Amino acid sequence: MKLLVRNLARTTTEQEIHELFSAHGTVTECTLVLDKETGKSKGFGFVEMPHAKEAKMAKARLDETRLGSNKIRVRVAQDKEPQPDTKD
Repeated sequence: MKLLVRNLARTTTEQEIHELFSAHGTVTECTLVLDKETGKSKGFGFVEMPHAKEAKMAKARLDETRLGSNKIRVRVAQDKEPQPDTKD
């Protein structure tokens, strides 16, 4: 299950997020979304947990908790819908 983690401090690292979520289960991937031009964090990222039960528990326990000075928000990530091809 893929989780969206929002409202991260710009200084938060992937390692910090990985450690936070690992306390609640297995984490297979942790990715911060970075600005293409500056390479700096955009303040959100994704955590992939293979076991839905662990992911739901992590979401319930970590949503609205503090990581550093920010209160983070954790949601189930929605897959992007494919964009229709507008080329004719």
